Amino acid sequence: MKAAAINQYGGAEVFQLIDLPTPSIKTHEILVKVHATSVNPIDWKTRQGMLQLLTGYHFPLVLGFDISGEVVEVGTAVTRFQPGDEIYACLDNLTGGAYAEYAVLSAKAACPKPEKLCYKEAAAVPLAGLTALQALRDHGKIKPGYSVLINGASGGVGSLAVQIAKAFETQVTGVCSGKNKEFVENLGADRVIDYTQQDFTKDTAKYDIIFDVVGNKSFWSCQNCLQPNGVYITTHPYPVNFLESFFTAFLPGKKAKVVVMKSNGLDLKSLEELIDAQKLRPVIAQTYPLSAVAQAHQESEKGHVVGKLVIMVVS
Repeated sequence: MKAAAINQYGGAEVFQLIDLPTPSIKTHEILVKVHATSVNPIDWKTRQGMLQLLTGYHFPLVLGFDISGEVVEVGTAVTRFQPGDEIYACLDNLTGGAYAEYAVLSAKAACPKPEKLCYKEAAAVPLAGLTALQALRDHGKIKPGYSVLINGASGGVGSLAVQIAKAFETQVTGVCSGKNKEFVENLGADRVIDYTQQDFTKDTAKYDIIFDVVGNKSFWSCQNCLQPNGVYITTHPYPVNFLESFFTAFLPGKKAKVVVMKSNGLDLKSLEELIDAQKLRPVIAQTYPLSAVAQAHQESEKGHVVGKLVIMVVS
């Protein structure tokens, strides 16, 4: 099979389009012909070597976590899927493996592809959508009537988080640059703050949930913006964030949380229901062929992508 792989950690130039054996499956796994995948920050952070203590030094390494595609083989213990099924998923392997013509994952991590989405659109949902859902629902305990702020509302996770928060019937404030104000309003945000003109931590508004996707605001800097029992949630697994989460867990009042996304087919089903109800839809900024993964990574690393960058494996 063709795969965009790396043989060393480094810049985007380390990607090579190579031939690899089609992976084999175990009893609880499925083999999927990948139609599309997408780029997430964890992909280029892994490529740069920022996670090499976890990802190891076994090359070639195929990155990428999001997939949409067609099941071609199922393990002997798999009953939920059969060859020919269209699925979408976030791979549950430590290093991913989506930047290839075929990928293996456990059946429990997959979900039937939403009928309202094509393969390209479906590939933009899993990792970002699961991150947003698990942050708001599981860590934030979101409820109707809550006031929610999304810092980084125009990005991959943020754009889905705005829509998910609105689906829970909350008041949503999105933080983004002024040029993306209309975009975030169209996602459903009730209020938009231009971070180039205003620091939301200096505002008088109080929030039940602050979801910091960007990672440029700490729990301590956001404390005055939180309701007495408000929750600050970040996607960035820095040691200081885990320490804040640990200590606030034992104290009354405001909490700090770190969301670590878990691949979960049942949660993808929840996202599928929102998609079918037309309450959630991914936004695709740009599409690339598999041979242009390096360019997609370079664009993502700039940090100004509106929505998601999708890689089409099957054109």
